Amino acid sequence: DAGQHSLGPRQCGSCGMLFAPGVPEDRLQHLRHHRRLRQALTHTGWKQERVVAEFWDGKILLILPEDPKYALRKAEEVLAVVDSELGFPEQSRPGSGQRSRLFPAQSRLYLFVSPGQCVLGCLVAQPIRHAFRVLPEPGLAPLPDPQDPQNSQDPRDPQHSRRDPQSDP
Repeated sequence: DAGQHSLGPRQCGSCGMLFAPGVPEDRLQHLRHHRRLRQALTHTGWKQERVVAEFWDGKILLILPEDPKYALRKAEEVLAVVDSELGFPEQSRPGSGQRSRLFPAQSRLYLFVSPGQCVLGCLVAQPIRHAFRVLPEPGLAPLPDPQDPQNSQDPRDPQHSRRDPQSDP
């Protein structure tokens, strides 16, 4: 490399992108990615923001579906970054390319914002109406049936104390 420091791939310490600083196209892609992340993950504050909790290292904001457009726009920007980082394609997001409602009716979006006005965390919560039991994979031990009194692991249960641990599989 003849002493050149800009050869080979590098990982940005702030955005995590792997790029080759010596290649102009890579450098430009990194700058675009970095700028997009910085713009989407900054929060300068709003006059009316719903602060759920405050801590020494930041605060938690709540965004609801009926909030003003500026709050929903910020939520959409943050969710676009999250989807991108998780590897979800843009087409899979509802409303991509169109202006539509971001959240289903009962959803809540929580943002953790640092004192430096940077979004550090995001949580989307939705109510669950139906749940499905997870089936064990073939070859693994079956899940214990909670209705079966033999599977009770509660130490206050009188049957638990009378059971011989050597006889249990």
